[in-house]
Amino acid sequence: MKNRVDYYLLHTYVCANMGIRSAHQHEISLSHKYYNGGIEMKIAVIGGNGQMGRLIIGEAVTRGHEVTAFVRKSGVILETPSIVVKDLFDLTYDDLKDYEVIVNAFGVWKSDEVGQFTDAAKHLSNVLNGKSNRLLVIGSAGSLYVDEELTKMFMNTPEMPEIAIPVATEQEKALSFLRTKDDVRWTYLSPPVDFRIDGERTGTYQLAGERLAFSSKGESQISYADGAIAVVDEIENGKYINARFSIVAV
Repeated sequence: MKNRVDYYLLHTYVCANMGIRSAHQHEISLSHKYYNGGIEMKIAVIGGNGQMGRLIIGEAVTRGHEVTAFVRKSGVILETPSIVVKDLFDLTYDDLKDYEVIVNAFGVWKSDEVGQFTDAAKHLSNVLNGKSNRLLVIGSAGSLYVDEELTKMFMNTPEMPEIAIPVATEQEKALSFLRTKDDVRWTYLSPPVDFRIDGERTGTYQLAGERLAFSSKGESQISYADGAIAVVDEIENGKYINARFSIVAV
């Protein structure tokens, strides 16, 4: 898979020159314990054989949760023995009803495939319509806002790499669709601009909201490993129901 940092690379000097400050941030220190009174959760990860999916599975399993990976092809080796081979668009509620949280870590990058992001959001919303199961979607940074008025998205700025626009556009359509779904318990995560597949696992991150956030070094970046920590924290805490949140390195 092509490294997402290739799509979303943003140099520090650009961040500084844009003069943006993230709102409502705070640092999170992880202790690797889970919540719900110590009761393990049943979690489904769609796209479990992708880079992000694998890390989410590993993080959740480490904390004692029961995780099932949903993949399109057989023969993958993951940190969970529970693997279901089935295409996302063939999933029914019978496939997902036993899971408290369904993580959609599905990803495509070719311009003729990116429309599947919106299709996936619609399909999973239809499946989970009116149900208590939660849907957590891994999105992109392009739809994060760069102004206090929340009128201008990062993908509409000159700093947005042209190659990343098709993915960001379709991910924003998926988010806009989810915002209309009050009958689905959805959460949407926007990572920062520079989402590093092989970045260091520091065990810390900052939470942010609708605006593009920056680290103490003036960078909009985080590692996949720390992103996975944030995902599992949200699975456990359920803080952002029917809302989008974003993350960035400390």
